This record gives sequence, structure tokens and C-alpha cells, in this order.
Amino acid sequence: MVKLRLKRCGRKQIYRIVAIDVRSRREGRDLRKVGFYDPIKNQIYLNVPAIIYFLEKGAQPTGTVHDISKKAGVFTELNFNQ
Repeated sequence: MVKLRLKRCGRKQIYRIVAIDVRSRREGRDLRKVGFYDPIKNQIYLNVPAIIYFLEKGAQPTGTVHDISKKAGVFTELNFNQ
């Protein structure tokens, strides 16, 4: 099963949003990078078509990625009621 989750990068609190196999560890090999999130500067970049592709294929977002995607309006494009 594939999940959309955060992956740390760098020494500061900057995260990549990646599609990754559930059995992989947090810093393991990802399937695809679909965005990044910087909570300090409050910057978000999402590759919305890639996120929608993985969600349609059955990927499950973690709680934090779900909240970030919801703020960006990804679920309105998918017609989800979440």
C-alpha cells in the first residue's frame, strides 16, 4: 500500500511530501516527490496532478499531509467530502 507522507530533508524543519510504500521507513526510498512543506516560513508547494493520481490509485495520506492538502484545495478537485 502507498501512503503520502512527510519526509525530512536538511537540518532545518523542511519536509518533502512523498508517495512512499508503507513498509519503508520515514527516510527510505520514495516512489515520487509530490511537494514540499516548510512550517517555519509557512510555504507549501504541491504537485496537485501527481497527488490526485496517487489518491485515485488508492494512496492514503497521513493526517498532516491530509490537512496540508485540504488547505490547498486538493480534495475539492477530487470531489471528496473530507
